[in-house]
Amino acid sequence: MNFYGLIVAIATFLMIGLFHPLVIKGEYYFGVKIWWVFAIMGVLGCAASLFVENLTLSILFGVFGASSLWSIGEIFQQRKRVEKGWFPKRKKD
Repeated sequence: MNFYGLIVAIATFLMIGLFHPLVIKGEYYFGVKIWWVFAIMGVLGCAASLFVENLTLSILFGVFGASSLWSIGEIFQQRKRVEKGWFPKRKKD
């Protein structure tokens, strides 16, 4: 039996599930100005996937990098969702 596909599928599911609250909380506390953090994580994740010899780890770094880069667009979409009232807006002190 080959479990690599199942391992990658579960890890991908968990990573995507992790990025959802990261985008929401990131936008809530920092606004869209945190987009560059996702960009750096994305570039580093994609670059790491090129240099890791283990195929499973390479795939997981690639998924992490792609999820990070996808989150850049999602954080701007999150701002729109907040403006529509779908998510709470942080009150400025």
